[in-house]
Amino acid sequence: MATAEGIVKISRPSSAVMCAALFLSATACNGSEAPPEIETQAGPIALRRLTAEQFSRSIREVLGEHIVVPGRIDPDDRRSGLLAVGSSFASVTPSGFEKYEAAASAVAEQALDADHRDEVVGCEPNSVSASDAACARAFIERVGRLLFRRSLTEEETDARVAIANESATALGDFHAGLELALTSLLISPEFLFRVEAAETHPDDPSKLRLTSVSMASRLSYLLWNTTPDDLLLSAAENGDLVDEDGLAAQIDRMLASPRLETGIRSFFADLYDFKQFDDGLVRKDAALFPAYTQGLAEEAKEQTLRTIVAHLTAGKDYRDLFTTTESFMTRRLGIVYRVPVPTPAGWEPYVFPEDARRSGLLSHISLNALHSHPGRSSATLRGKFVREVLLCQDIPTPPANIDFSIVENTTGELRTARERLERHVSSDACAGCHRLTDPIGLALESFDAIGMLRDEENGAPIDTSGELDGMIYEDAAGMGHALREHPALGPCMVRSLYRYAVGRDPALGEEPLLAYLNDRFSASGYRFPDLLRDIVLSDGFRTTSGPREAEPVGGEP
Repeated sequence: MATAEGIVKISRPSSAVMCAALFLSATACNGSEAPPEIETQAGPIALRRLTAEQFSRSIREVLGEHIVVPGRIDPDDRRSGLLAVGSSFASVTPSGFEKYEAAASAVAEQALDADHRDEVVGCEPNSVSASDAACARAFIERVGRLLFRRSLTEEETDARVAIANESATALGDFHAGLELALTSLLISPEFLFRVEAAETHPDDPSKLRLTSVSMASRLSYLLWNTTPDDLLLSAAENGDLVDEDGLAAQIDRMLASPRLETGIRSFFADLYDFKQFDDGLVRKDAALFPAYTQGLAEEAKEQTLRTIVAHLTAGKDYRDLFTTTESFMTRRLGIVYRVPVPTPAGWEPYVFPEDARRSGLLSHISLNALHSHPGRSSATLRGKFVREVLLCQDIPTPPANIDFSIVENTTGELRTARERLERHVSSDACAGCHRLTDPIGLALESFDAIGMLRDEENGAPIDTSGELDGMIYEDAAGMGHALREHPALGPCMVRSLYRYAVGRDPALGEEPLLAYLNDRFSASGYRFPDLLRDIVLSDGFRTTSGPREAEPVGGEP
């Protein structure tokens, strides 16, 4: 709702306010000259429920790395290909609240157990068997500020102090009273949801900008995927994050932090839907692929994320991820890749030799296993991933009555995937989409359903030649080079990262901003940290049209 001070705040997931159309100019950054005036119609804000990863990271950040966070909470919601977008539509169901309450109770018990309470509480109670309002208040104010990502109001603090005092008196245990107060903080919507507020822009009363405190959360979860640290919160409370120089100083500090690696990992894990590995959903036929285990799957995912992080934090060209031979290896992965790995345990940097026929992320076990079936590879799924995730091109869902028996029959007269797909797409209903996906995926047919190299399928040689929107190639490496040079690769990354940053699809009025960000990305040599900085300093990240309209109920317009 809007207060007399011009603050706009969303109080619950279903809040509805008509969005105002605002035209805002993009902000200069990276010390460059101010860009040309860019009209940006800012998009709306909405409550964003913490993802399971953010929930766990935020708790451990505040209460200690020793905390084991229970995993039984409401599942994340994926929309428009991102959990980050789905989080702004996710609510907490009654059964979900019970799960959060149980998780909060378990976390509070661990945080205040005998081995950790002295470090976590930060003050010495007058008696461990009675209430101590002063110590309880100091703990609640300090921990609550970090969990809520803002200072608690006097009313919020008083309520928790009362809980702690009454419980400590009834139970004869000061720390047991604190446990209940901490539990109440952990189940509060102010913790479970990222509550963003907007205020009237001081230079133009017709415009809205995110408050400095809201900027702290938005910035921290984008760059580090966890709750703001004390330095960022202090800057926010001082109003520094609505000041261009103050914001730039915090961005530079956070980009220089080792925690940036976590933020980059989280973004690509979300974009590539690697949660399927975490949930054990990438399964293979054990009789056909005995080398594939859950342990291998986890290491395959980690290999790709390590490669991405090392490449991008070194300031290298994002596009080179699809041609690089540099990676990381474990002995277990080495067995599947068929390469020697001297290190008996753990990770070591690795460069694939030219004759290994491995270059770029699309040659990794992770992506090939993820976009395959349990018993066979899938040129269509792999091509669909490239089109939709890497190039931001929509591939329609196939009609419900399509017959896939030809493609699924790997033991018939059609021995290779190319032969089966050519027969399958003889139908006009199938041809349109398959012409977009299959030439890409067929280049990856030299990798089987778990990403192992092969030259034949059912005794027939595999033809990996093809073309990507006019760029002809002979094999997977050639396709990686064609993808690197594709004009949609850079703009797609800009759009995906922007969606991840703001938690929604871009509004129509933000398209000029995306074009500007793409120009900046290109001019920087496609350096990912520079793109992060440009997005944060843009008006699309810092301003808003107000709260998002509520979704229609019962299908009514």
